[in-house]
Amino acid sequence: MLLKPNEANHCFGCGGANARGMQLTFEQDDAARRIKGLFRLSAAYQGATGFVHGGIIATLLDEVMAKVSRFNGEHAVTAELTVEYKRPVPVDEDIVVEGWETKVSERHRFRESEIRDASGVVLARGRARFTVIDPEKFRGTSVAAAQSGTRGAEA
Repeated sequence: MLLKPNEANHCFGCGGANARGMQLTFEQDDAARRIKGLFRLSAAYQGATGFVHGGIIATLLDEVMAKVSRFNGEHAVTAELTVEYKRPVPVDEDIVVEGWETKVSERHRFRESEIRDASGVVLARGRARFTVIDPEKFRGTSVAAAQSGTRGAEA
């Protein structure tokens, strides 16, 4: 199943409503329970000349792991993210980004992801802990906090 950017979503990584965002498209493999994307990032996303910026690499890894929530029909947000930068990720070359779940524990979902070059060499690896949330409750807290001038955790 193809996961195209949602035109109503402003997410920097996967939202279709963010003109300056990456508007990433992924594929959902139900049999393998993995999310995968094939990308070729331009120099607009570079850090050192010729290589993708480390923050963009982290964004790709986080986005692919976040999409894994689709298999369980739940909403989860990143609680912790660790990125291992193994080799520089070149701009203007095909890369594969893949994410999967490794463990479920109460409200926590543990996931891993990789960025590989066209020949399969791992360029970066991500590990994360996601926390399942109720999106309506989360949005309500954020809206109420914004209206009162406080942050959600302090409200």
